[in-house]
Amino acid sequence: MLRLLWKPFGFSRILRVGGCNPTESVSLFALAWTTQALKLRKAPDTFLLDQRKVFSTMTEIANKRDPELFSPPSDVRGMTKLDRTAFKKTVTIPVLKVRKEIVNRLMRALKRAALQRPGIKRVIEDPEDEDSRLIMLDPYKMFTHESFEKAELSVLKELDVNPQLSKYNLELTYENFKSEEILKAVLPDGQDVTSGFSRVGHIAHLNLRDHQLPFKHLIGQVMIDKNPGITSAVNKISNIDNTYRNFQMEVLSGDQNMLTKVRENNYTYEFDFSKVYWNPRLSTEHSRIIELLNPGDVLFDVFAGVGPFVIPAAKKNCIVFANDLNPESHKWLLHNCKLNKVDQKVKVFNLDGKDFLQGPVREELMQHLGLSEEAKPSVHIVMNLPAKAIEFLSVFRSLLDGPCSREHLPTVHCYCFSKDGNPAEDVCQQAGAVLGISLEACSSVHLVRNVAPNKEMLCITFQIPAAILYKNYISPENYEDRPLKRQRTDNVFSEEKT
Repeated sequence: MLRLLWKPFGFSRILRVGGCNPTESVSLFALAWTTQALKLRKAPDTFLLDQRKVFSTMTEIANKRDPELFSPPSDVRGMTKLDRTAFKKTVTIPVLKVRKEIVNRLMRALKRAALQRPGIKRVIEDPEDEDSRLIMLDPYKMFTHESFEKAELSVLKELDVNPQLSKYNLELTYENFKSEEILKAVLPDGQDVTSGFSRVGHIAHLNLRDHQLPFKHLIGQVMIDKNPGITSAVNKISNIDNTYRNFQMEVLSGDQNMLTKVRENNYTYEFDFSKVYWNPRLSTEHSRIIELLNPGDVLFDVFAGVGPFVIPAAKKNCIVFANDLNPESHKWLLHNCKLNKVDQKVKVFNLDGKDFLQGPVREELMQHLGLSEEAKPSVHIVMNLPAKAIEFLSVFRSLLDGPCSREHLPTVHCYCFSKDGNPAEDVCQQAGAVLGISLEACSSVHLVRNVAPNKEMLCITFQIPAAILYKNYISPENYEDRPLKRQRTDNVFSEEKT
């Protein structure tokens, strides 16, 4: 008896014929369609396409896969308290039946076609045959046996595997959905979905928008569930405090403990995240500045935090002076210097930035002036307090007494924000206005990152002009009447007699 079995998606165990050899499936398949075609020609109100067009239409129908196939059930929309049991769903996917002894070899060849979903095994036992296995295939790529690529078909033929696909009812649970899929299903339709966060050790730091706040506890728990190693989720509920550079936060879900450990650029940092400033998105910037330093250079870090500039610089055998006004940052800076075994190479201060510049920095620079030209190292001053650092540049005006030297002037790396259409020009003008001199021809500006729409974080780098740094600075014009011309050399103004 010949019977045509329809299956969804255009794949099927098409023919059942008593005593049939599987190798005859192609000819029998054509016979089946011929038989059905004769019946359809006699049927009233039936439109029959030619055989080639029918196969094409089947593929087109199969290709119209439900885009929400792997989306959670629609009835979770609006959920504010996480109910994991509500995410159960059954979907039908294509599978390929193979002998269990060839599974490992075959999986390498079917890497493209195989299903890849979190928490789902790609190979399962065949409930009808203990000697066989079912390979789960991606329903968005695999529609019929014709969906296999040429190389894949070659391997199937080599291993004597029938490429015919079957269907399998797969039950999905909460564990099988990605975080963005869960949040997209729960939050109001069309609203932005939060699936990204800053990771600080075991803590996921989110910055939720207003429309997400009713779902904040659910979002926090999903972040913990879907990210191994995350045991706490927090949300910032205030802007960064400009005095101590920390912010108020709310624990959305999980561990209340904010003591954490992070690794950045092969160094370890420990701190209480609720009391200090740490931004994992600045890792590349920390490395960029450290690459500018040479062993023996002097680094002054005015707003050092817990040490992301300080410790790598000390490890590079630089002479480091580190300061932070926040007592908690000062405590953890000392701790991290010991933790990374550089405590003997760093002098740590707990002062206001202005006092640090006018005190320890000024004293060290004055001593630096007394060194011979050959012994003078390069001096770098890092000022990473973007909201206010530019204001501190005024301290450099007449900071030092003579003798005046235009050699080995300190290089400043000052961080700032800009919302201007031309942010580089904006920060250059801001810094120049505070110093009382144009920096356009003797500075460079580096874009650090985009902080928010139309808000950039930048770093302006420049050598402090001698005329600004020294009190009672006497320019060469006062020694000789010959005119001078100003020229740019290595991004710094120098003077040359004409």
